[in-house]
Amino acid sequence: MLLLPIRLASLAPIAALAVTFAACGGGSSSGGTGSSGPALVSLDGSSTVFPLSEAVAEEFQKSNPNMRVTVGISGTGGGFQKFCRAEIDISDASRPISASEVEACGKAGVEYIELPVAYDGIAIATNPKADWADKITVAELKTLWAPDAQGKVKTWNQVRPAWPNREIHLFGAGVDSGTFDYFTEAITGKAKASRGDFTSSEDDNVLVQGISSDELALGFLPFAYYEENASRLKLVPVDDEKPDNGAGPIAPGAETIRNGTYQPLSRPIFIYVSRTAAERPEVQRFVEFYVKNADELAREVNYVGLGGAAYQLVADRFATRTGGSVFSGANTIGVTIDQLLSKERAR
Repeated sequence: MLLLPIRLASLAPIAALAVTFAACGGGSSSGGTGSSGPALVSLDGSSTVFPLSEAVAEEFQKSNPNMRVTVGISGTGGGFQKFCRAEIDISDASRPISASEVEACGKAGVEYIELPVAYDGIAIATNPKADWADKITVAELKTLWAPDAQGKVKTWNQVRPAWPNREIHLFGAGVDSGTFDYFTEAITGKAKASRGDFTSSEDDNVLVQGISSDELALGFLPFAYYEENASRLKLVPVDDEKPDNGAGPIAPGAETIRNGTYQPLSRPIFIYVSRTAAERPEVQRFVEFYVKNADELAREVNYVGLGGAAYQLVADRFATRTGGSVFSGANTIGVTIDQLLSKERAR
């Protein structure tokens, strides 16, 4: 059973069609309006960004009935592969573009504009029956998820002696997911460095289903998916054990994600727009609508808006067609969009 955010549940059949359309290559970046039908804007990529992009697409099409927007879900990595092959106009991403993806786009002649659109937190969740797990430290998460934990750390009490001597069943994002990349970099210190013996999925709804039906489960997933299923999951606050970030464990929420105190698992999410596609009127109009309405729609689908000042910087970045990534050479863990965009503008 798919557990889409409430406002999107009724759009599940439409979303499924959009995924099929994009996967078949129908989301060509050539676009245009003609006898074949309405002008098309195509997005694909992160399942984390999907609820926000789908909400924006729904609202956009209400006032632009002669335009069609498709939103696919193939994971952040899968979206960038299509984007760098010029198969889609916009790539949804739950992490910044990687060096290898920059290289792939460069070789294909695909230039891009990086636009942060909201903040998300990666939630640590258990089954509600796991009443012993009331908090967890970053060090304990590393004990669980480090590559050398595979086949060795199998029970709860191996993480914390006071926890029960029972199996621990781990759930997390698929290896093609930006959520996986960000989580592993934040927790184990290197993107994609993780044990492999856990239940993984590119579909965050599968993780919700797995954790909510297993008393011994612990997993990580986007905060928005936790919020939509809070009655079925238990949130576990995280302690980064750093004195300059307050004392004790901190739970993800709108304020702790926006101000960065939920560390190290707060992050920005993005859309990447093809510079060539951005010159088409329908793509330009859609992206401008996205940035203008992202704050309000982010709240509706349980993400955290960037704030008015940051969205103005994002709008300026698109208006000037500023290419490249503001994250180049920067530590992406715990960095706020305001800081990066303001620094870029000051150059």
